Amino acid sequence: MGVLDGKTAIVTGSARGIGRATAQLLVEQGARVVVNDLDGDLARQTADELGGETTVFAGDLTKEGTPDALVQHAIDTWGRLDILVNNAGYTLDAPVHKMSDDWFARMLDIHVTVPFRTIRAAAPHLREPAKQERAQGVEVFRKIVNVTSISGTLGNAGQANYAAGKAGVVGLTRTLAKEWGQFKVNVNAVAFGWIETRLTASKDEQNVTEIDGQTVQLGIPDEMRELAPMLVPLGRPGTPEEAAGGVFFLCSPWSNYVHGQTLHVTGGQMGGMTG
Repeated sequence: MGVLDGKTAIVTGSARGIGRATAQLLVEQGARVVVNDLDGDLARQTADELGGETTVFAGDLTKEGTPDALVQHAIDTWGRLDILVNNAGYTLDAPVHKMSDDWFARMLDIHVTVPFRTIRAAAPHLREPAKQERAQGVEVFRKIVNVTSISGTLGNAGQANYAAGKAGVVGLTRTLAKEWGQFKVNVNAVAFGWIETRLTASKDEQNVTEIDGQTVQLGIPDEMRELAPMLVPLGRPGTPEEAAGGVFFLCSPWSNYVHGQTLHVTGGQMGGMTG
């Protein structure tokens, strides 16, 4: 028996990293999970390895109509939606004076527009059941968790585009909490600090991804990685599993009275990636 038995969840960007660890936790606690990623083969491999009840939706969420198709896939597969975790994202780092319009727009697109469109697509499946439950005098809580970053809450040199996008996530979260609280949809965000993922791994020729046919460099310089013991009071970066714990809490019944909040999961780190 799990605390999420009978629940259906979507976790975007869940083929690896924090998204995968989150999907794993939700599956272990009984949820049925839609695994989503740009890389369909990797998403299917992840779904197979997670066990439990999973289904795969591969696609680029920045393309118009794809968020709607993702939500519809969950509904077509299981007939309901209870949990939405907006986790998908990546970084394109540069100082402001060297940043292109395209790089700035891409970060707003994946980190703000995609969650907005996915939430909008999910609206009928979260709000309408709640209206019926309210008429019956029944409380059933559903969950939206938006992934942000301390770059968005505190700023970070070299990440004006990413920080702006992640700050937008906080504003979206707080606004939606005011709109949908009446429907018992808990809307919260998790702001991560230094977590060991592709985005914080070494910046080398193997740590790249493909976006719209363009090779995108991920990671941070090794000199920066060596600063972790000084930047993080706990003395090390967090693991994806530790990061997923914060997301899981906000998906669980224990967060039913937590609403409109941004939970910082940082190991005590008080500044951005560069302090």
